[in-house]
Amino acid sequence: MSITPDLAASQDTLQKFIFDNASVRGELVDISATWREVQARHAYPAPVKRLLGEMVAAAALLSANLKFNGSIIMQIHGDGPVRLLVVECDADLRLRATAKLTPDAAIADDAGVMQLLNAHGKGRFIITLDPADKVPGQQPYQGIVPLDGDDVATVIENYMQRSEQLDTKLWLAADDNVARGLLLQKLPHHGGKAETAQLSQDDALETWNRAVILGSTLKQEEILSTTIDVLMQRLFWEETIRVFDPVHPSFHCSCTREKVGNMLKMLGQEEVEGVLDEQGTVAINCDFCGQHYEYDKVDCAQLFVTSAPAEVLMHASEAKH
Repeated sequence: MSITPDLAASQDTLQKFIFDNASVRGELVDISATWREVQARHAYPAPVKRLLGEMVAAAALLSANLKFNGSIIMQIHGDGPVRLLVVECDADLRLRATAKLTPDAAIADDAGVMQLLNAHGKGRFIITLDPADKVPGQQPYQGIVPLDGDDVATVIENYMQRSEQLDTKLWLAADDNVARGLLLQKLPHHGGKAETAQLSQDDALETWNRAVILGSTLKQEEILSTTIDVLMQRLFWEETIRVFDPVHPSFHCSCTREKVGNMLKMLGQEEVEGVLDEQGTVAINCDFCGQHYEYDKVDCAQLFVTSAPAEVLMHASEAKH
């Protein structure tokens, strides 16, 4: 039931498990290496680091249960000194994350979700499921709810109950070096004979309640200082659980010059040319990884070239004959 210690130390690990004879599943994740990669590109105040690191762990935990080829994008839109926290995780558990703060934001060391993101009660929590293989006309699924909770774990638990009708409990912790988390989820019951079904439901509820009580003994300091294999043994050593092969999240940014060019085209030729006239080039840094992209006048002109010149060339060729 344990994770190889040297593997856990060298790369991020997500461990799935399920309680035998009960519709309760769980996951433990250590995503510290990815979290350090995110931080290497930004200098966030300590409370922002904590919240974003917890979101990185939560995104990996939720993504591991997705049954489609695509990405989960988790966002908190704030109305305080923090305007946005966003984490994106794809089907291969490759993650990237960033935060946007107001200019000259004043952030207290003990600030939490309410002070940072919901100062005026207008914060929003959004989860977007974006399939990689969309059919024509298909739009991403998006769930939007008010920001309900004093910490990241509670916000997500309330979202899962309200939008997905899934009982979910999360325990998350992050600091400058470590990001870890535990997820427990009670799965829907699927029929069967009435008497047997009732017994199964009762067993599942008993197992669920016991698992949540065990998880609730965790303190953030313990999560930060203890590897996930040790956490599993401490919490569930008396339980009968099945443990699956671990998977390994990693940092990855999907930005490309082509995607940045498409974004500039969405801004429109007039606005892009205005930036060129003012600055000589259009310079953009990726918010997630810091990659620098620069477009001069020729580059920008090529972005807005249509297929019309091909027609002109065809007609010109016909005129010669």
